Amino acid sequence: MATINLFGASGHAKVIKDIVEAQGDSVGMLFDDAPHCDSLQGAPVFKASETEVSGPLIISIGSNRARKLISERYRHQYATALHPRAIISPSAQTGCGTVVMQGAVIQSDARIGRHCIINTAASVDHECIIDDYVHISPHATLCGNVHVGEGTWIGAGATVVPGIKIGRWCTIGAGSVVINDIPDNVTVVGNPCKRIIKE
Repeated sequence: MATINLFGASGHAKVIKDIVEAQGDSVGMLFDDAPHCDSLQGAPVFKASETEVSGPLIISIGSNRARKLISERYRHQYATALHPRAIISPSAQTGCGTVVMQGAVIQSDARIGRHCIINTAASVDHECIIDDYVHISPHATLCGNVHVGEGTWIGAGATVVPGIKIGRWCTIGAGSVVINDIPDNVTVVGNPCKRIIKE
């Protein structure tokens, strides 16, 4: 049994705490710098600005950019949290800091990067490549051979057809259907999805 510290003490941290305990480990210290965050489910939260942050660590924050910034600030050993009720192929790879939640499925030869979130009942099919800091939201479906670039957020219930490449730091809206490649730094929504032009 390992003791894993968490950085971030919001609702997302509650879920990760459950996963850590479900995989047979325990949560040690909780760190955060939010001004009004003093405890999480009765456990004390230590201010990262006042306390030495230590690992092994999981960044328990939903924001992809925040996870990247914190991982670059704190160069500790990072753990993974893989819920025992997720189905993960023995040939799949998951990077350090990544969390895989209840009911998620990760198929053969999929590669999940560092500090990713594969959320509740998400499906990542064979040979998908998920770069660092990606969030695959609940019930999203990535068909085979999809490549998702760094920092991209795939919204709840979105579907990505086989062989699609999605760029870096994109947002794919909830329920969207992606049938064409998506360039970097764009937001798309709808079925089939279309790019939102920001004014």
